[in-house]
Amino acid sequence: MMKIKFLLTAILCSVVGFAQSVSLNDYKAVIIPLKYEFMKTDNQYRLATLSKQNLTKAGFEAFYANEQLPDGYTDRCQVLYMDVVKDNAFLVTKLFVQFKDCFGQVLYTSEVGRSKEKDYDLAYKESLDNAFKSVYALHYKYSGTPVATARTTSPAKAPAAAVAATTTVAATQIVAVTPSPDLKDPNLLYAQPTESGYQLIDKTPKVVMKLLKTSQPNVFIAIKDNVQGSLILKEDGQWYFESYQNDKLVSEKITVKF
Repeated sequence: MMKIKFLLTAILCSVVGFAQSVSLNDYKAVIIPLKYEFMKTDNQYRLATLSKQNLTKAGFEAFYANEQLPDGYTDRCQVLYMDVVKDNAFLVTKLFVQFKDCFGQVLYTSEVGRSKEKDYDLAYKESLDNAFKSVYALHYKYSGTPVATARTTSPAKAPAAAVAATTTVAATQIVAVTPSPDLKDPNLLYAQPTESGYQLIDKTPKVVMKLLKTSQPNVFIAIKDNVQGSLILKEDGQWYFESYQNDKLVSEKITVKF
């Protein structure tokens, strides 16, 4: 019994240590979606605009998801991705802010901002402003050390790889056979690990394709827009999504960064 308690304590300490080792200060900027999940239209209630204003006030460099990023931001894993979540409540508008990394992992969640205003525009603005009070308290300042470099060189951040050993092995195999993609390609998709394989997202970020692992690291079962096919790495070093449409084999080149 004591051994089990010791093991659980050690695992908990490792997870907490990893969470604490990730600092928002290691990220160069924040990407803001034009529409959060609870919104019906882009920039409804001016939430995208208000998000950027608050981020700038908090010291972050911020870009909308549809903006062309300037030179120096070619690696999407060196920037944060902002999300605003609505907490349903009666007669009260509640919002909180989340910052995620390029794999969709939540790195920070703000305090819940509340408003009792009945006018939607006023209520969402007040709620977001109140949620950002805890973000201001972080006193963000870019460290100058890109997070991608810190994560791959620091032994203290190894527990994350240990927790997902099988995913890491699979990713290593894929990287070994995949050429470096053109990071400036506007159609570039980014692979996020899942339990069964990967999901490919664009810069929005929006899930474009789901991949299921096979016995071959260069072949996936792929699902795109409810069409099932295969994603194959061919001899020219490019990935292709192949599927049958109207009884004809269609091959589409896909640029992927694993």
